[in-house]
Amino acid sequence: MTSEWYSASAPGKFVILGEHSVVYGKPAIVLAADRRISCSVRRSDCNTINGLPLDIEKQPHLRYLTRNTEYPLDVITTSDVPSGSGMGSSAALSAAMALAIQLEKGCTKTEKDFVDEAYGAEFFAQGGGSPMDASACVHGGGIAVNIPDDGCRELWSITRGDRTWRITDIPVPDMSFVIGNTGIRAPTGPQVDKVRRFSKKTTFAREIIDEIGDITIEGYHALKRGDKDILGRIMTRDHKLLSILGVSCKELNKLVNAALPYSYGAKLTGSGGGGCMVALTDNPEKVADAISSRGGTPYIIKSGSEGVRIENEPASGNALDIPMR
Repeated sequence: MTSEWYSASAPGKFVILGEHSVVYGKPAIVLAADRRISCSVRRSDCNTINGLPLDIEKQPHLRYLTRNTEYPLDVITTSDVPSGSGMGSSAALSAAMALAIQLEKGCTKTEKDFVDEAYGAEFFAQGGGSPMDASACVHGGGIAVNIPDDGCRELWSITRGDRTWRITDIPVPDMSFVIGNTGIRAPTGPQVDKVRRFSKKTTFAREIIDEIGDITIEGYHALKRGDKDILGRIMTRDHKLLSILGVSCKELNKLVNAALPYSYGAKLTGSGGGGCMVALTDNPEKVADAISSRGGTPYIIKSGSEGVRIENEPASGNALDIPMR
């Protein structure tokens, strides 16, 4: 069977402040990155991914996203977003695939519909989490989660259980960021579960989560003022709090410490346990060199990339290594 390809892409993201505490309904600030994941789908006689046979039952994200698809699909995925790095690879994949599948079906959906699909896939695969990554990868630009109303445009609210996340559009700051990748793949689910177990055992962990939420609001106001000094100090404070929660590691700390002499602040970004850190800096080349000297892979990032979008050509490039379960 030869059918038409339908293609879409979505950006990765990086968290400035608020990862992990956002799972508990606290605030967070996230920017889309100028690195994308692309996905193409077409009807087929059997399920394949990047030319290889695919057992949907072993891939929870795809299993969720194709739950209402009654025929096999050929799937191509390509990526400039490293997997398991804290840059939203699974959310970007879910967003791009959700749009590609809806294009193949001839359906019309809203941004909120794609967030619901991408977050649903994330929750199904990880057993927890927040709609933060899905919202950033679908909407693009910059988003804030659960920031007190200050006149910014509300995009949507999502409730799961006893928690609600209010997502607002925020202006993309004119600031320079460098991401440093440790090269250690660290899936989100186990890190979220680690914090969940810690918070159930002790009020100390819950107090740390609350404090991360409080300083995220401070950081948001610094971001709006363009105050890089205060925002940077808050980012570094956030890293220390996340380290107390147990989601940093020596490799991340090494890259954070390497970046700090040339930065306003630096911290892990994403779920931790490996993956990436991010630095706010006016000297991105020096930070990139410092990260390289400590064994990391640097990416000088342009923030505020366009969100999920239709692509006119089938995905091509570096195949995304999708973790199976």
